[in-house]
Amino acid sequence: MRYLYIIIIMVIFGFTNCKSKKATNETSATQTDAKTPEAKTENKSSVTIDVVEGLNLGNKAPDIQMTNPNGEIIKLSSLKGKLVLIDFWASWCGPCRAENPMVVKTYKSFHESEFKNGKGFEIFSVSLDSNKDKWQAAIEKDKLEWSYHVSDLLFWNNAAAVRYGVNSIPTNYLINGDGIIIAKALRGEALYQMVESLKKQ
Repeated sequence: MRYLYIIIIMVIFGFTNCKSKKATNETSATQTDAKTPEAKTENKSSVTIDVVEGLNLGNKAPDIQMTNPNGEIIKLSSLKGKLVLIDFWASWCGPCRAENPMVVKTYKSFHESEFKNGKGFEIFSVSLDSNKDKWQAAIEKDKLEWSYHVSDLLFWNNAAAVRYGVNSIPTNYLINGDGIIIAKALRGEALYQMVESLKKQ
C-alpha cells in the first residue's frame, strides 16, 4: 500500500511539471488573476501589447536587412516611427514599371505628412533584380528618388521576398510607425487613397 501511495504521488508530480510553455503561462496568468484586481489589469495589458511577427494584417512585419546599390546595409527597422510601404519590384517586371508613377506620386504627396501612427511616409523598395546595372538604371529612369533601395541580386531567391512569401510582383505591404502591417497589395489609386486616409486630421 505504501508503494502504491508513492507511485500516485509521483504520477501527480509528473503531470504538474510536463505542461507546455504556453500552458504554464496560462496557468500562471490564472493564478495571478485570482490574487488582486491590479494584477489582473496588469496581465491584460501585457497580452494587448504582445504582437506576433507575421504577414497578416495586424502582425508585426519581419525585419529586412539588405544592401543598397552602394553596398551599404539598410534595415527596414531603421524606419520605425514612419508610415512605410515595403515595395517588391524589379527592373524587368513590366507591371512593376507601370505602377511606379503612382508610387512616385504617392511618395511626393505624403513624404513629409503626419499620420495617425507615423511621422513621414517612406518607401522601402526591395528589388528582385539579378543585374545591378539594370536595377540602378530603372531607379534612375523611373525617378524613384527615395533613399531606401535594397537587393541581394538573387532574382526570385531574394531573401526578403522568400521571407515575405512573394511569388508575384509588384506586391507591397504598408506598415505603420510601430511596424504593424495595416494594408497590403495596394495597386494604382488604391495606394494613394489608403495613404491619404491615414493622414492626421
